[in-house]
Amino acid sequence: MSMQLRVDHTTTYDYDGKAVASYNQARLTPVTTVDQIVVHSRVEVSPKPWTFEYRDYFGTHVTAFEVVDPHEAMTVSATSTVQTNRTPAPPASLTWEALADREVADRWTEFLGTPPMVAAPADFEQRAKQVAADHELPGDAARDLCALVHDEVEFVPGITLVGGLAATAWQQRAGVCQDMVHLVVGGLRSVGIPARYVSGYFHPDTDPVIGETVHGYSHAWVEWWDDGWHGFDPCNNVEPDDRYISVAFGRDYLDVKPISGIYSGVGTSRLDADVAIVRLA
Repeated sequence: MSMQLRVDHTTTYDYDGKAVASYNQARLTPVTTVDQIVVHSRVEVSPKPWTFEYRDYFGTHVTAFEVVDPHEAMTVSATSTVQTNRTPAPPASLTWEALADREVADRWTEFLGTPPMVAAPADFEQRAKQVAADHELPGDAARDLCALVHDEVEFVPGITLVGGLAATAWQQRAGVCQDMVHLVVGGLRSVGIPARYVSGYFHPDTDPVIGETVHGYSHAWVEWWDDGWHGFDPCNNVEPDDRYISVAFGRDYLDVKPISGIYSGVGTSRLDADVAIVRLA
């Protein structure tokens, strides 16, 4: 079953005074893949900016924009309509030997490193190695590692920071979807499985009602290499289905931030973000 979903993502920045200039990058536009087709997308910024669009190293659509007129607030509105048609992933097939082959390891070397944000703490790395040892195929081990994180890390909003480390979430046994994905990514990479961070949107209802607008979510899940990218959501313990929309891919959250940038002229700002999602068909 396929779905057509519309997402309205509005981000507002209020400054304590006037910002003289603001330079930003927005990763808010879904990508067309074998699982989804972007029917329509638009990113609008107020005050009116100079803009430039490109795709980054990982294939994510980026809207770069500059606001150079003094302003006390800035609003970024992204609207997208996406047709999703996700088929169940095939059974695991790639062997440990094939995974270690230079052709795979060199091709996906960016997704095998363990920078601080995803680095697995020693005890979690040992758990990951035990999970790997219990399975003949890496893909099956990856599924079990996702289940381990889902079972042992409680979803608790506000307990971790946006720039927090996977090790902190594991120590607390609590965090949000970003933390769980970082843990799984770090664990998979520690046993030689290329893994990447995926950001996007997620309709919270298991059977969305056509025409009903609900409060949606920016969300994150993991994909690992198994003769193709295989996705799984450790936060909800499910394989992404037609309710999921992919926006950005990267090594960790730093590669996929919805909006990142700098501004000058004032010291602080407040951010408010809202996501509305509706099933159209």
